[in-house]
Amino acid sequence: MLSAVYAILFYLAAVVFSVGLVYRIRLYAKTPAPLKIPTTPAPVTQAGVVARMAKEVVFFDSLFKSNKWTWLFGWVFHVSLLLVLLRHLRYFTEPVWSWVVLVQPFGLYAGFAMLGGLAALWGRRLVVERIRYISAPSDHLMLLLLIGIASSGLLMKFVAHTDIISLKAFVLGLIRFDWQPLPADPLLLTHLGLVLVLMFIFPFSKLLHAPGVFFSPTRNQVDNAREKRHLAPWAAALDTNRQEGKADG
Repeated sequence: MLSAVYAILFYLAAVVFSVGLVYRIRLYAKTPAPLKIPTTPAPVTQAGVVARMAKEVVFFDSLFKSNKWTWLFGWVFHVSLLLVLLRHLRYFTEPVWSWVVLVQPFGLYAGFAMLGGLAALWGRRLVVERIRYISAPSDHLMLLLLIGIASSGLLMKFVAHTDIISLKAFVLGLIRFDWQPLPADPLLLTHLGLVLVLMFIFPFSKLLHAPGVFFSPTRNQVDNAREKRHLAPWAAALDTNRQEGKADG
């Protein structure tokens, strides 16, 4: 019964996560950008925009220019999270890919860096007055949720070990629609439960800045307002109708 409940919840969470993510990305893509508003100094070519977005996504360039400590905590957390996720691919592959084997020790100790980055980001929201003033309860809850996931994962590795073989069999069973027993380990169930909560709320939370950054007009626009008139699709249609009306008149 326990395995069935978690299996059904993971299927539901996967559907909510995927459909919600696609819906929000489609919403971002359809949102009009009627003004040319790239943050200067801005690139004047499309290749420059690609390079700028790469710097923003990989190195958090604008955050680095804004606040070095916030940049450090945020960058450490995101890089550590990436390594931890790559390490977890061993549960989803059989046989385990060679590069996933190589990343295992890095992903293991990245868990500590991830937890440290999250703790520092939460401390910033508690200590810095201007950040504390604009922090909503959901901001604290998101950080607590991520801290809970990281903490329970590290505890399973270094304090209360769980049956990794049975866990992998359960995960592979979900993928193959061949359900296998899930270890009834309280710490494991807590860890998986928190992951399920994250999957359910991710498409509706501020964590959606991950894909949202690609749709930011201050970052993805070419600074060519003098060379080319900028028109959103809906504005272009209105402009065409206006011109046709003048011609008919």
